[in-house]
Amino acid sequence: MAKKPNTRKARRKKRGGGPFVRLLHLGALIALVGIIYSAWFWIDMRSWRPDEGTYPEQGAQIATGSAGVRFETLKATGADFVYLELGGATAAPDPGFRERFGAAREAGLRVGIVHPFDPCLRADPQSARFTRMVARDEELLPPAIALIRMPDECDSPVSEAAVTSEVLTLVNQIEAHAGQPAIIKLGTEFEQAFRIAGSLDRDLWLMRDRSVPRYAGRPWLLWSANSQLVSEATGQPIEWVVVQR
Repeated sequence: MAKKPNTRKARRKKRGGGPFVRLLHLGALIALVGIIYSAWFWIDMRSWRPDEGTYPEQGAQIATGSAGVRFETLKATGADFVYLELGGATAAPDPGFRERFGAAREAGLRVGIVHPFDPCLRADPQSARFTRMVARDEELLPPAIALIRMPDECDSPVSEAAVTSEVLTLVNQIEAHAGQPAIIKLGTEFEQAFRIAGSLDRDLWLMRDRSVPRYAGRPWLLWSANSQLVSEATGQPIEWVVVQR
């Protein structure tokens, strides 16, 4: 007697396989969608800036060591101000800092200075670097202190109490030199570890690409909305910043 064909298996083969194969196809489709979205997001973020109607006051942060920045082009493309990053207390001297400072002012931009806090050092040598590099000037924007680097990067352990104490000391020392309250540029991880936003009554500068940041639990003044903006003003990406009034 001839063996009756297994019509169920035949139908599965005709459809292209069983549940496992279909699951693989679904996974491949999801991965492809993810790749396409990531590519679109990367391309879009190269030029994306928040709406000027919502945030009419916009500017940029220029990293320490940056060279060849055309500040007049930066202003022409929509920047009202610029914050120049100062190298840390243990960093090599940045010979281009004063040149960038002068060029930014000559272009008609309002200028501020960002000082990166180093949790591995006492506040005194850090504030000494600031006062040595930044002259007292009433026309400067409020100084910003960047709380981003974490103490787990230090060679020797640093306690939470020590970090908080040195932050407060540095803020007071820089404010005494600048003659105005500092802005706290607060990283997500630093805030999660030390809850600075709730204990330090200063204007905040938060960071999150494209999406409005809410991790501080209170309003912010400055928002780094795009950390990789491609601009005609420089050959490398810059950090685009907006003001909330």
